[in-house]
Amino acid sequence: MFVVTGITGKVGGELAKWLLAAGQPVRAVVRDRSKGEVWEKRGCEIAVADVNDAGSLAEAFRGAEAVFAMVPPVFDPAPGFPEARAVAASLCQALEAARPGRVVYLSTIGADAAQTNLLTQHTIIEQALKEVSVPITFLRPAWFMENSAWDVAAAREQGVTPSFLQPLSKPVPMVATADIGRVAAELMLQTHAGSRVVELEGPRRVTPLEIAETFGRILGRSVSTEAVPRATWEPLFRSQGMKNPEPRIRMLDGFNEGWIEFEGGESTSHKGEVPLETVLKGLLERAEKA
Repeated sequence: MFVVTGITGKVGGELAKWLLAAGQPVRAVVRDRSKGEVWEKRGCEIAVADVNDAGSLAEAFRGAEAVFAMVPPVFDPAPGFPEARAVAASLCQALEAARPGRVVYLSTIGADAAQTNLLTQHTIIEQALKEVSVPITFLRPAWFMENSAWDVAAAREQGVTPSFLQPLSKPVPMVATADIGRVAAELMLQTHAGSRVVELEGPRRVTPLEIAETFGRILGRSVSTEAVPRATWEPLFRSQGMKNPEPRIRMLDGFNEGWIEFEGGESTSHKGEVPLETVLKGLLERAEKA
């Protein structure tokens, strides 16, 4: 049995599709049974559990050959990251109780960064999971290409997209969720001992300028991008409802300054197959149907 958390999201959904296509039995972990109905129709077993409830998680993980573990994103964590610490404790307790054959944890590029930022949540969880007596793979993907969904409306309507990634000509490691799901499925099928790290990015790195140009090519119109001045980030994020924007600001600094990077750099990362244009076309198509 292959247990998949986060199956209602993009990565978990892609992963489950790959496992089902390979003829593997899948148990979908959902917080609300109604959310799992579509996957039950596809042949998945359904388990209801919450990432903060170690007992229900342990039951969902029990008897699994492999578990894909991911945690809901927290974009505005409280100081000290108590949310991540609670999730780490719950996951560790559940995995020790259930003892699946192996685990793939969806982490992130920058999980090894020394400077505190939004991605430190995964640093905390990784450190805790390393103590669990189950073989574990830390899958560290790059910046999601799908983050460009926030720019679709601006590209279509104004022809100018804002960018927090700067300089605009700086190549950034990015990856499509389809590649993350596929690689996660492959890793779940592999047996190994101890812990390991797999770093994943797309076929090549892209710049904010290239993202705008690609939007323009698909839309058949001129699209440019403008850097959002760093001095405006904190008041902007607070106006959007954030109470503790500093971790998010420092994460962006990390990408821009280069200290959020793969441990082995670009030369050693695993490369995906899906190009940026494919992802942006999909985002635009979904926006048109909405």
